[in-house]
Amino acid sequence: MKHTITFLSLILFSISLQGQTGDVIKLNPPSTDKGHSIMKSLWVRSSTRAYSPGELSLQDLSDLVWAAVGINRPESKKLTSPTAQNSQDVILYVCRPDGTYLYNSADHCLIQVNKTDLRPFMEGERSTKAHTILLLVADISKYRGYAAGSPNNKHYYEMGAVDCGIVSQNIALFCAGMGLGTVPRAQMNKAAIKDELKLTDTQYLWLNHPVGYLKEK
Repeated sequence: MKHTITFLSLILFSISLQGQTGDVIKLNPPSTDKGHSIMKSLWVRSSTRAYSPGELSLQDLSDLVWAAVGINRPESKKLTSPTAQNSQDVILYVCRPDGTYLYNSADHCLIQVNKTDLRPFMEGERSTKAHTILLLVADISKYRGYAAGSPNNKHYYEMGAVDCGIVSQNIALFCAGMGLGTVPRAQMNKAAIKDELKLTDTQYLWLNHPVGYLKEK
């Protein structure tokens, strides 16, 4: 009877979650036996601003977001990317034509939070026409010792930028190792994106990464 109640509770929780946030994309487990060595990935890493048309496969998308901020030590719930105080302050959004998805590392899934195509707010005049753009946000309220109005918040703001930079490098090295193209960009319409995603005053937009397959030469 206890197991039945627990199972029903999980079903109701799942229905509630989907009703509040939209569609949920369940990702594949990360594939850890593909790609170049780390040295080869560093050798071939470059910034790419034009990609082949089409979206990433589910496996490549699954591996990409896991490489960025996925859990690699389940027993401690620690991530592939280090963060100051283990704050895990970096929020990863996946922006696609059908809307914006939040990466939930605990369940390794994408939860739709917005049905607006936010990519034009990041593309500007040098459009890559990438199907998928990763958006990196740092939430300084995740730090121990954060308090509204505290002078220490300037330090947390700066560390959030560092943490997003580390995640950006994870993305860049993953793409280099897997034969994908990407480029880190700071330029975007932050006011419009913040409004669309309803970001709080402690959540700062830092970088975006268009990602796609390389064009055949």
